[in-house]
Amino acid sequence: MTIKFTPDHEWVQIDGNNATVGITVHAQDALGDVVFVDLPEVGKTFAAKDAAAVVESVKAAADIYAPANGVVTEVNEALRADPSLANSEPLSTGWFFKMTLDNPSDLDGLMDETSYTAFAADAH
Repeated sequence: MTIKFTPDHEWVQIDGNNATVGITVHAQDALGDVVFVDLPEVGKTFAAKDAAAVVESVKAAADIYAPANGVVTEVNEALRADPSLANSEPLSTGWFFKMTLDNPSDLDGLMDETSYTAFAADAH
């Protein structure tokens, strides 16, 4: 499995044609306490960079984007029940949705962890 990062401060764990999407530590720090998530419907198809989910905090609301073309196969019901998981466990149990990608190579242009760390440091 490979983890890549988007310029929108999302992480994408890639396993073959499957991807799990969540927000980064930097994103949850910027948002503050997450109080609500609006997750996509299972079976819904998205194009790359379509807004697929919404995360709301005490400070702001932000879209979570599809990293590539594909269909949503699962949403994190635990996150829906306890949105604070996006703060406490953003890189694990706080994931938002999973999708099957039309073409996993569409993610080749995303950042690796080293590149993302430098990018996020510059974003402050």
